Amino acid sequence: MTSTEPTGTAVQRIGPALVIALASTIAGGLVAAASAHAPTESASWAAAYLVLVGGVGTLGLALGRGFLSPDRVERARLSGELVAWLAGNALVVVGTLAELTWLVDVGGVLLVVALALVALGVRGGRGPGWLQALFAALVTVLLVSIPVGLFLARLRG
Repeated sequence: MTSTEPTGTAVQRIGPALVIALASTIAGGLVAAASAHAPTESASWAAAYLVLVGGVGTLGLALGRGFLSPDRVERARLSGELVAWLAGNALVVVGTLAELTWLVDVGGVLLVVALALVALGVRGGRGPGWLQALFAALVTVLLVSIPVGLFLARLRG
């Protein structure tokens, strides 16, 4: 597909990310439910991460990408952004639970790359100013959270 071909409606473009956001939110709820009888710090962290970053973060980024992007976007680019985001999240979760700080660091770098790609992808796009501001706020919160999370992983590890 070339950059001159349309990628479908906003929902078609971001459908996979929406499914992943829902699955991550459900997984976080399941982790919380499974560990409710004997909660641990790791289980509580994993549940919160899956819901907030994997679920809400992915949902917000997908919606922003879907509704603020130019009409024509290469599918390969969208796939690359999603893969970088998913891989980064997976490395952060696995690295944190396995107490492998270097893996958390690699995941954090991938998350920053994914956020940069998504933010660049909506440049020159469409959408109301309030939605653009909301999207920029989400990206900013996530970008600020990454180094904080990496710092906390160092304290823990």
